[in-house]
Amino acid sequence: MAKQYETVIGLEVHVELATKTKIFCGCSTAFGGAPNTHACPVCTGMPGALPVLNKKALEYAVAVGLAMNCEITRYCKFDRKNYFYPDNPQNYQISQLYLPICRNGSVEIETKEGKKQVGVHEIHMEEDAGKLLHGENGQESFGMEGLGEGNCSLVDYNRSGVPLIEIVSEPDMRNAQEVIAYLEKLRMILQYLGASDCKLQEGSMRVDVNLSVREAGVAQLGTRTEMKNLNSFRAIARAIEGERKRQIERMEAGQEVVQETRRWDDGKGESYAMRGKEDAQDYRYFPDPDLAPVAIGEEWLKGIRAAQPELRTERMARYRQAYGLPDYDLEIITGTKRIADFFEETVRLCGQPKKVSNWLMVETFRLLKEHGMEPEEIRFSPANLAKLIRMTDQREINGTVAKAVFEVMFEKDIDPETYVEEMGLKTVNDEGTLRRAVEEALAANPKSVEDYYKGKEKAVGFLVGQTMKAMKGKADPGMVNRLVKEML
Repeated sequence: MAKQYETVIGLEVHVELATKTKIFCGCSTAFGGAPNTHACPVCTGMPGALPVLNKKALEYAVAVGLAMNCEITRYCKFDRKNYFYPDNPQNYQISQLYLPICRNGSVEIETKEGKKQVGVHEIHMEEDAGKLLHGENGQESFGMEGLGEGNCSLVDYNRSGVPLIEIVSEPDMRNAQEVIAYLEKLRMILQYLGASDCKLQEGSMRVDVNLSVREAGVAQLGTRTEMKNLNSFRAIARAIEGERKRQIERMEAGQEVVQETRRWDDGKGESYAMRGKEDAQDYRYFPDPDLAPVAIGEEWLKGIRAAQPELRTERMARYRQAYGLPDYDLEIITGTKRIADFFEETVRLCGQPKKVSNWLMVETFRLLKEHGMEPEEIRFSPANLAKLIRMTDQREINGTVAKAVFEVMFEKDIDPETYVEEMGLKTVNDEGTLRRAVEEALAANPKSVEDYYKGKEKAVGFLVGQTMKAMKGKADPGMVNRLVKEML
């Protein structure tokens, strides 16, 4: 009988906090600036430059900990984690080892197998490193083309010192489905709190996967590896399956699984070793002498608790009561804070919750998918969607025209009232005009008229379609349908 194996997975999730300035200095955290323009003596590690803690970063870290049911460490401090990479200007990273800001939390996830609690071992604060740009891509980013045949690396310190929290889970997950459910739950909490935009493609949410395999029924954990370079949920799922398979193959071949850090190549669908996995002693941690300890008072903590925004579960309950929407709609429109906020503002303007929900769930998500966009990238305004719904309700435009206008609005955020007027798209409601169009459709399609008299009801639909075509889609479909039947 073939051996059965169990996969054990824990995650280290690095999240850039949404502060305007860095964690220990006043430099901008904005993404995409020219290389080394968001840098100063503090975040480039100049001798004698002293760090000062960003209070807003501390508030975000505590808010995240509370939302993840953590104990808040009332007296915490920062430590130096020593390592020597070109993107680490001080040759140490300010982090928290001994007294992290949050500990012993949990997050509930739900998969097809049901609900499950995933433990949060700790959340600690730290500063981000810079970014290495290699070869010709690096030269182009710096405007230094022509340095050679792609044989150099350049360092951008804009990201150095951006505030991070590292959310360290317990090894409670057993497959890729649970991992993705956990990450989606984290992202949702962080976005609802406004603590981070969690854009994997920009590096504001980065995931390291710690994975080991053991024989089913064995209590002892196997040797774990850590996988990096995972910049999408799809890559994370593929990396988990790939590493699980690799470790099982080694075990069945009688080979040792080595504790190491591996880099995932999503294009090739495989990983390769980067370095031996470091332990805490390899970093030679010691308390940072330049930063005072942080003492969190009861009143300050109460203030953060009181200011916690409504999270998804509470918002779903409120929408269910206020708007009477089906659970299916609620699940989708509260799936991201951006869509939930957009929905709520549009409903406030037009008072049509079900119609707003339908426009978001169907047309908006269709176009987001077609354009490869995230909800945060929506350009059109709630005010313009509210106008489009009102125009459709009042039969100023029909459904077909409304969808065509919406596509333009999605791309250019045009005012639908102005656009409809300028393009001459208003619905034709004049009965005399429509009656003449129907007469012409009947005269041009005698076979369909004959089919109707023989009892073929589908002929009505065809004749309505021919009339709508002649009116370039601008006729009132209900009125055309009535006139066709009346005149037949």
